[in-house]
Amino acid sequence: MTRCSRRALLRGAALLPLAATVADGLAGATDRYFPRHGTYAHDTVSYDLHLDYRPAGANLEGRARIEAVACEPLDRVELDLSRLTAHTAKIDGTRVRIRQQQGKLYLDTPRPLAAGTRFTAEIGYRGRPRPVRSPFGPIGWDRTGDPHDGTLVASQPLGAPSWFPCNDRPDDKAAFTLRITVPHGHHALANGTLLERRRTGHRECWTYHHPGPMAPYLAALYTGRFRHDSGTAHVGPDHPPVALHNAYPARLAQEAAFDLARQPDMLRAFAGWFGRYPFEAYGAVVVDAELAAPVENQTRSVFGSNHIDGQRGAETLVAHEIAHQWYGNSVSLRDWRDIWLNEGFATYAEWLWSEHIGEDSADEIARHEWRSLRDRPQDLRIADPGQRRIFDDRIYVRGACALHALRRAVGDTRFFALLRGWHETHRGASADTAAFLAHAERCSGPHVRPLLHSWLYEKPLPVLAA
Repeated sequence: MTRCSRRALLRGAALLPLAATVADGLAGATDRYFPRHGTYAHDTVSYDLHLDYRPAGANLEGRARIEAVACEPLDRVELDLSRLTAHTAKIDGTRVRIRQQQGKLYLDTPRPLAAGTRFTAEIGYRGRPRPVRSPFGPIGWDRTGDPHDGTLVASQPLGAPSWFPCNDRPDDKAAFTLRITVPHGHHALANGTLLERRRTGHRECWTYHHPGPMAPYLAALYTGRFRHDSGTAHVGPDHPPVALHNAYPARLAQEAAFDLARQPDMLRAFAGWFGRYPFEAYGAVVVDAELAAPVENQTRSVFGSNHIDGQRGAETLVAHEIAHQWYGNSVSLRDWRDIWLNEGFATYAEWLWSEHIGEDSADEIARHEWRSLRDRPQDLRIADPGQRRIFDDRIYVRGACALHALRRAVGDTRFFALLRGWHETHRGASADTAAFLAHAERCSGPHVRPLLHSWLYEKPLPVLAA
């Protein structure tokens, strides 16, 4: 999600407290911000989702095939599924008993599964998907209310179970295949690459595949009618071309094409600063509805119609969501307390983009934002804000200021090498703040640890050195 500097959009981030880190920086199951979501009993390898959506009644018929590996001996498989009813289930081809309660789906295994055993769970489910309740309001599957009965998914942080059964942990990443059937004339957009578009009578199936790996909350699905704009972004001489696909309502086509036109330039600039673009494709979807803020679903960010004005008035948001493909999506957080690693980095990318195109420098923006932080309450540790304050926008800005302070302390050469190394080391995996501190110290020396500690773990705002 986005907290746009100098724009009144609410967003935020969180961190792992120094005193609470375990030996290797891995947040334990009992130390998570949302321990009822997800399980550490298994790790997911892949999701294969078959979804048949009928907008007239807002009904969804789904089949999920989930490949996973047991991390401990199992006599039941635990998944997250909200507001939808599972009616059949198999494990390794054998029908099994289903139990659902309080957003959980439990499947009894036909025989005990030893730790390390790979298994396949198949679930048939149906219902009228709706957003799930969360401390941050309704999130997940929603309808756009446009004339064509469109839908969108914006799941951060807990909304993925609103439309498919999953292990809803941000650090349980998997490959995804999505097959979405909608009425002919409607379109379906999802993560990754469109493999096939097949019509059968009055229905049409759109098949997408994304090798990921991807956390469940970043899985995306949009349906409705869109104008499509495809091309290729040439990111650099040593980088394969990136397939670029944008989609937007026809009525906004001219404005959206202009507002999104500098995506290839951003991909090139960010690849220079952060390292190789981590995925096979990227694109933006503009839905026919107003959104509080864009959302960085993996390879397929979503914007509201209110973010399109034909004047690039929200271009910092476009930059922010692209930067998330490196920091937040490719390098994911271990737990939601670590979200500054997503949002502080993406906010700083906004400032770098401004500097790159000759507008305000990152230093000018950092000092402006530091003065704003100075005038606000000093009552928040961005290292551990508490689960209900992970979207406090001070965490976005202070996280970005922490990175700028680090840049000033070590110089541009070491700073950007540090950023590239952070992505390269954890690409496709998950990390936490303890790991970032260790990485910064390895790259730049022990003097950076107290600097970062003051920004991340202490409430008083540090001085931003000249």
